Amino acid sequence: MRITLRQLEVFTEVLKSGSTTQASQQLSLSQSAVSASLTDLESQLGVQLFDRVGKRLVTNEHGRLLYPRALSLLERATEVEQLFQAGNGALRIAASTTIGNYILPQMLGNFHRNYPDIPLEMSIGNTEEVVKLVSEFRVDLGLIEGACQSSELISQKWLLDEMVIFCSPDHPLAKAPKVTLTDLQSAPWILRENGSGTRDVLNHILFASLPGYRIEMELGNSEAIKHAVMYEMGISCLSRRVIEEQINNGSLKEIKVEGLTLQRTLYLVYHRQKHVSDALKKLLTYCHAEHLIGNFS
Repeated sequence: MRITLRQLEVFTEVLKSGSTTQASQQLSLSQSAVSASLTDLESQLGVQLFDRVGKRLVTNEHGRLLYPRALSLLERATEVEQLFQAGNGALRIAASTTIGNYILPQMLGNFHRNYPDIPLEMSIGNTEEVVKLVSEFRVDLGLIEGACQSSELISQKWLLDEMVIFCSPDHPLAKAPKVTLTDLQSAPWILRENGSGTRDVLNHILFASLPGYRIEMELGNSEAIKHAVMYEMGISCLSRRVIEEQINNGSLKEIKVEGLTLQRTLYLVYHRQKHVSDALKKLLTYCHAEHLIGNFS
C-alpha cells in the first residue's frame, strides 16, 4: 500500500471544505491535482470516500471512518517534523463564553509563561458551538459550561462554578427583606440564548422550580445581560465570576433566596479518537498541577 500523507491531507481538506475547489485553494494546488489525489486514494483503499451528488461531494460512512485516523496520522507527522525544532505545534482550544472571557485568560497566561514555545489558538462560542468544533476535529480541546451528551466525545469534570441571581440596586427585590421562589417566578428575566451552557444549566437547576417564569429578553453574551439588568430591564443569573466586580462595586445587587444554592460543573471535552499531542499533554498536566481539574468521573 502506497498511501501518502499528501493524499490524506487532501482527503481531510476536501471533507472539511466540502469541495475540491475550496480544498485546492487551501492547499495551494490545482483542482485537477486535488481530484487526482482523491481518486488515487479511493482506488488504493478500494472504496469511495464521498458520494457524488451532482457536483457536490457528500461524506459517506467510509469517509467518516477514515477521517479521525487520517487526522491522527497527519498530527503525528507534524510532531515528527517538529522533533528538532523549538516549537511544539499550536494548541487549539475552544471555550464557551463564560470560560473563555473570565477563566481562561489568566489560566492560559500562566501556562504561556511556563511554556512560551507552545503557540495557543483560542476561539469562543456558546457550548453548542464548542461541542461542534470538537466533534469536527477543528479544535484539540473544548471547555464548556454544561455536560456533553455526544457519544463521540470524552467529557471530564473540571471546575465547580457558583451561579448568582442578581438585579439592579434600585430593583424592588434588592430591597426586599426576604425573597422567595414566587418572587422570582413573577419577575421579568433576561437570559442567555438557548444552546448556551448557562441557559441549559438554569433550565435544569432553577427554572424547573419556576413554572410559568417570564422571559423578558434573550441576549447572546453576558456583558449585554449585565448592562440590561443595570438599566432595570429585569433580573438574571450568571456565574459569580462574571458579575463579581459589579457586585463588589455596588452597580449590581445579589438576590439571595433562602435554601437555594445554584452550582454547576464545568467540563473538558475532546474527541474519543483524538490523538493527544505533546502540547495538549502539557496543558492537561499543567491543569492538574494548578489544581484546576478535580477528580474525573
